Amino acid sequence: MSNRDDTYRHKGLRQKLVNGLSKKGIQSQDVLNAINTVPRHFFLDSALDKIAYQDKAFDIHCGQTISQPYTVAFQSELLEIKRLDKVLEIGTGSAYQATILAELGAQVYTIERQEGLYREIQKSFPFRKRYPFIKFFFGDGFKGLPTYGPFDKIIITAGAPFIPEALLDQLKPNGILVAPVNEGDAQIMTRVKKGPKGGLTSDTFGDFSFVPMLDGTE
Repeated sequence: MSNRDDTYRHKGLRQKLVNGLSKKGIQSQDVLNAINTVPRHFFLDSALDKIAYQDKAFDIHCGQTISQPYTVAFQSELLEIKRLDKVLEIGTGSAYQATILAELGAQVYTIERQEGLYREIQKSFPFRKRYPFIKFFFGDGFKGLPTYGPFDKIIITAGAPFIPEALLDQLKPNGILVAPVNEGDAQIMTRVKKGPKGGLTSDTFGDFSFVPMLDGTE
């Protein structure tokens, strides 16, 4: 991940990607605009520059992946981000999803459990000045960030065997949590809403595939 040029070619490929996401059912214009604004190729090795705007996941450091743009857009749309929402992200990865959320106007608190990946992001995140409201943490996503909560929205970007109780406790009344839930190769995209009195309701949105969410830190 490095500061490279964002050329007319890259911008054209982003627009083509956005058109494809719209045809696949992404309806939020704010989300589509964010995908069209953030240069995805900055979050990938330069060797992948020519294919960075394919709607595919790619490997990054420490056995992790940068999610497929459709998945990023889908989760972002389910979160219903409002400007200045306080958002907890579990699984920083490349920081692409965090940057999309920041472009949508969120204040993002993002946790990475892989120390090598966390340190790489600290060195190379290209948008610190543009998105000062992204705060990076090294820690266990199952525990969340109770010191900084509660949060308007929570997003898990790894396959969660279950939704941790600690994260539900850190969700504000009227908040939304989005997570791919299930063990194994496929997860079910799940959205949990917390009512004004703390009651929880959930709905599901089909199968997705994520790297597994792991507890502890490395």
